[in-house]
Amino acid sequence: MKIAERMNRLGTETAFEVLARAKALEAQGRDIIHLQIGEPDFDTPSNIVEAGAEALRNGYTHYGPSPGLPELRQAIATEVAGTRGIEVGVDNVVVTSGAKPIMFFAMLALVDEGDEVLYPNPGFPIYESMINFVGGVPVPVRLLSERDFDIDVDEVAASITPKTTMMVLNSPNNPCGSVVERDTIRQLAELAVEHDLWVLSDEIYIRLLFEGEHSSIASFPGLAERTIILDGFSKTYAMTGWRIGYGVMPEELVPHFSKLTTNSVSCTASAIQVAGVEALQGPQELTYEFRDEFKSRRDVFVGGLNEIPGIRCPMPMGAFYAFPNIEGTGMTSRRFADDLLQDYGVASLAGESFGEYGTGCVRFSFANSIENLSRALERIAEFVDANSS
Repeated sequence: MKIAERMNRLGTETAFEVLARAKALEAQGRDIIHLQIGEPDFDTPSNIVEAGAEALRNGYTHYGPSPGLPELRQAIATEVAGTRGIEVGVDNVVVTSGAKPIMFFAMLALVDEGDEVLYPNPGFPIYESMINFVGGVPVPVRLLSERDFDIDVDEVAASITPKTTMMVLNSPNNPCGSVVERDTIRQLAELAVEHDLWVLSDEIYIRLLFEGEHSSIASFPGLAERTIILDGFSKTYAMTGWRIGYGVMPEELVPHFSKLTTNSVSCTASAIQVAGVEALQGPQELTYEFRDEFKSRRDVFVGGLNEIPGIRCPMPMGAFYAFPNIEGTGMTSRRFADDLLQDYGVASLAGESFGEYGTGCVRFSFANSIENLSRALERIAEFVDANSS
């Protein structure tokens, strides 16, 4: 049976593969501490759940407009205008089934075969996957552990060629937890204007920022008309399984993204969109509690990692990931992650799952209880002590 060649260019998310392995070990009776998957361990706030259930009872069970229900698009426009300090209207918003389609649609709509796309490496693996899938050329922006995953603007500038079409920015970053400083974003904005680049700004973790304030590249001069902001509900409101995200973009892109929605999934589920309105307009106290709890977990877990010989972990400024360098243990990151799961029951991801410049690092999600994180630290210390060279 012939499979289309383009499928060979499509990557995946290792987190789901490791989750399957961890679940298989649990089925054998093993005690596994899950630090591999990138989702909050909290339940969706009850007011949001009830809004979705009430919407179903009230008949929100039919097709809706491809770009999203007007009431949700307006709520998103209000939210983004307030949090980014930019002018946003309902006609700048497209609602999607999760946030990933915004990555996919941006690449499909704006990247031709042979076009070069700058993207963070290590970074969310779907960036590189989508660039390759549409026939683009992925150009890594190196985030190195020795410089605490900061972006080198001079290096970015040197990577831009006449074929460069788009720059992908992610702050706070997955997997590093790093945050791009405002002055760096300003310089990247100037490069985007100078070289006439589109910018895909993945801002899904901005409400999980532990220190400082978020600066959106869209707020800089000349960037609103060339930036697609990617955001959603999964991380902030613990709604990963609801599958609802959105993009905010120049108005002329909306028909193209809407057409891609029509051709792929028709629309996002109507009742879930009603729940999204409640998420944005309802009480926000729990989201702050989620953030504060993640910060407490970060302090315990990262502090503990840095006490283990051979491990060095920069303090993540946002999201819920630690990305320690483990080269001092004498193990490769792949062996570290595989053996830590198989022999000690702690699930993590090898750094190269996020790109070649993640080699030598391992990603842990600290979206788990402090009790379990403390147990994981004990197991990691035992593992390193038994296997370091």
